[in-house]
Amino acid sequence: MRQQGRLSEWNDARGFGFVQPNGGGDRCFVHIRAFAARDRRPALNDVITYDVQRDGKGRLNAVNVRFALQRDGLRAGTTTKGNGGPDRLPRRTIALLFLAGVAAASFAGYCPLWIVIAYLGLSALTFLFYWHDKSAAQHDRRRTPESTLQAMALLGGWPGALLAQAVLRHKNRKASFQTTFWVAVLVNLVAMAWIAGGGLSIAG
Repeated sequence: MRQQGRLSEWNDARGFGFVQPNGGGDRCFVHIRAFAARDRRPALNDVITYDVQRDGKGRLNAVNVRFALQRDGLRAGTTTKGNGGPDRLPRRTIALLFLAGVAAASFAGYCPLWIVIAYLGLSALTFLFYWHDKSAAQHDRRRTPESTLQAMALLGGWPGALLAQAVLRHKNRKASFQTTFWVAVLVNLVAMAWIAGGGLSIAG
């Protein structure tokens, strides 16, 4: 008999946790590989439906797991205006225009060439970090910490992060991540404006 419950424990780094059935009863071990759909990562308190099997040691395991609710609380499979639709933020355009603008500013003498090289290099590296993290999420491997992705953005890799969010469709929907990300972008832009305004001088 299929059951419904809530993830009472979840270790995302290791990809497993426990589900507590609604209405009481014995909790079941659940592994990331038991989820039928891999469109998003499980999280603590997610509501899921599942079948129960016993392993060779008699322990209860949840199998054929599906999400019962979306992150916004709606039943899985339902959509509302603005939910699940295309990403309307022109991330790719913002990233490319910024990189082109920095290159033009360097050509005009408003900022040193090393800044352009740094942005391009860090953007490429950050894109690779996002690609690796998404691949790890899809294949149950060790994830890249979100703090690392945010640090890369803060250091100047945010254009590459925007490109990765647009092209890979990764980390572009999680509200808490996006809030921290745009704060990092703002801090980086303020620092860039300070450098371009002569705040950083290079002795000749």
